[in-house]
Amino acid sequence: MALKITNLPELYANGFDTVIDVRSPAEFAEDHVPGAINLPVLDNDERARVGTIYVQKSSFLARKLGAALVFRNAATHIETHLSHHDGGWRPLVYCWRGGQRSGSFTWMLQQIGWRAEVIDGGYRTYRRLVKQFLYDQELPHKLVALDGYTGTAKTEILSLLRDRGVQVLDLEALANHRGSLLGERPGGQPSQKAFESALSAALSSLDPARPTVVEAESSKIGSLILPPGLWAAMRVAPRILVSAEIEARTAYLVEVYDDILSDTDRLCDRLSPLRLHRGHEVVDAWLSQIKDGQKEALTRALMEQHYDPAYEKSRKTNKSEVIARFHVTKLDQSRLLNLASDIDAFLSQL
Repeated sequence: MALKITNLPELYANGFDTVIDVRSPAEFAEDHVPGAINLPVLDNDERARVGTIYVQKSSFLARKLGAALVFRNAATHIETHLSHHDGGWRPLVYCWRGGQRSGSFTWMLQQIGWRAEVIDGGYRTYRRLVKQFLYDQELPHKLVALDGYTGTAKTEILSLLRDRGVQVLDLEALANHRGSLLGERPGGQPSQKAFESALSAALSSLDPARPTVVEAESSKIGSLILPPGLWAAMRVAPRILVSAEIEARTAYLVEVYDDILSDTDRLCDRLSPLRLHRGHEVVDAWLSQIKDGQKEALTRALMEQHYDPAYEKSRKTNKSEVIARFHVTKLDQSRLLNLASDIDAFLSQL
């Protein structure tokens, strides 16, 4: 009997030993239930082949070929990836819509004696619940925005707060992006659907009764769009403002962005389109500093001529209350640890 799931927290707290996605690798790569493993019963080419036969020849021939491939691949998974499980193993299986792929695989697992179940409606049910959670319901969380100019180490402070047991939502980690023009990280960003899956899982794990600290972001992180409900909640969230002198911010950014500052071709490619917003003279000066290896001068110029003006413009439209202000003279590890301790103490009074 298929397992009916009506909300995301229920799915995430399912109690099964393993969640298995039997869809093709391409489907899995686009998005999947967080924590699931991929044991495809049809690979990308096989799925396309069966689909072509279904459309061009007949559903019977497609089902016959599909069954042979599914059982063959399932048998391989049982002999390899699943061979170490004992008789008490309890897996939860899903495919695109809880149909033949997951049904066939689950039946095989059950015949062995494992307590396998299949998600009713499969991935489509899961995706509907994600959309409902992020787009159709009001978020119950009490957000506190960690705000400040570029270079005030907000991302690192967020990590230090988490280490202290503070409840945080790290959007940049979920989006695999630093959240700025030069914010790309190795591996690239997930798909929008995969980002929303990770976001919904993160939000579901948070206690709505406790404050949740989130870095003040724009409505997009790289190419990914924040759900409107979350973005609206962030815009009205009370803010903790962190400030530092531009010399300290420059030194910090030169260190943490060294990978980007050292990649001159990529840097020029990212900055050249800003001619439309900042003018040819300004951008030409940046490109000259890149050519001459002037990392500190370039970093300071980018803050003074691009990031800080953009920050000021966005802050004028944000009327949320600043509930605390913290200033640091340097952004080294010891001072950031002290700052995280001070913010933690302040949050405990809310």
